[in-house]
Amino acid sequence: MSWQNNLRSVSPYIAGEQPELTDMIKLNTNENPYPPSLQVQKVIEDFKSDNLRLYPSTDAKVLRKALATYHHLNTDQVFIGNGSDEVLSLSFLTFFNSEKPLLMPDISYSFYPIYCGLYHIPYQKIPLADDFSLSVNSYFQENGGIVIANPNAPTGMAISLQEIEEILQNNQDSIVLIDEAYIDFGGESCLPLLEKFDNLVVVQTFFKSRSLAGIRLGVAFGSAEAIAHLYDVKNSFNSYPIDSLAQKIGEASLNDETYFQKSVSKIITTRENFKKELIKLGFQVTDSKTNFVFVHHPKVDATTLFKALYEAKIIVRHWNQARISDWLRITIGTDREMNTVIQFLKEYLKNKEKSY
Repeated sequence: MSWQNNLRSVSPYIAGEQPELTDMIKLNTNENPYPPSLQVQKVIEDFKSDNLRLYPSTDAKVLRKALATYHHLNTDQVFIGNGSDEVLSLSFLTFFNSEKPLLMPDISYSFYPIYCGLYHIPYQKIPLADDFSLSVNSYFQENGGIVIANPNAPTGMAISLQEIEEILQNNQDSIVLIDEAYIDFGGESCLPLLEKFDNLVVVQTFFKSRSLAGIRLGVAFGSAEAIAHLYDVKNSFNSYPIDSLAQKIGEASLNDETYFQKSVSKIITTRENFKKELIKLGFQVTDSKTNFVFVHHPKVDATTLFKALYEAKIIVRHWNQARISDWLRITIGTDREMNTVIQFLKEYLKNKEKSY
């Protein structure tokens, strides 16, 4: 027996590539192509380094209150964490402690099963339909919890508020966690359902729609009881999760609603235009409600196309995974970036036709 026998063995999540090359069109990790609000910039410029000698607010009290006001909730219904990934991980640890399986779609974030492995949570993958749609009835069964990304990643497809309510009504003995990381790009948030269901937990992020991937700021909303338990778990290993500057930046972002709506609207417009151009080129495109599109071409191998795009200094996302290995996920960038992608694809497909 050696110390190696007592190590925790896990298969870690592998995030999208962060290339150091500056001349690439980076469309692989769903970052916002536009900068944060100027109010965020002002907070950074005005921040006094002397403040760093002091501990930050243990529960980000001011930011929690700002988020509660923004979403018409009570402060004790808001949890703040270091990015939505951490908030999700803590939620798994807090809410899913049954011997019954946690239910999740078979096509979704790959780190959901990883969290289950890390925390020894039994789980069951529920297959999406061939068109990647989600069947609500599939979740009307015994379970120890449910986690659904809405809109889905990587398909980009969303389910309705009514469908989420059906799931909640039929699963009132377990937590239903809805991951709304991309909700601002066209989906319908289920936050209003918190008034009716105390077993609902909703996770959101400042990363995508608010252009703040660099500070790691995630949020959970739920009943006061659920959020209190989430804080108990978090405080069991780290009482100071959010740094002082990140808290100020989050507050500033919430205060500039005009810029937020303008930025989101630009991305949605670019996405819809990009989808139309892809369809003209023969691509199959899902009905994305996110800041990315999920695409497949019947005449082109996805792995080959991924490599060709990379060689052209356009980086997108591809998974060698059952059911989606012939699909690519492409983040929505600026109009100029997306036009560059379209021009490349036109030439690529034209040359492909000549070789037939």
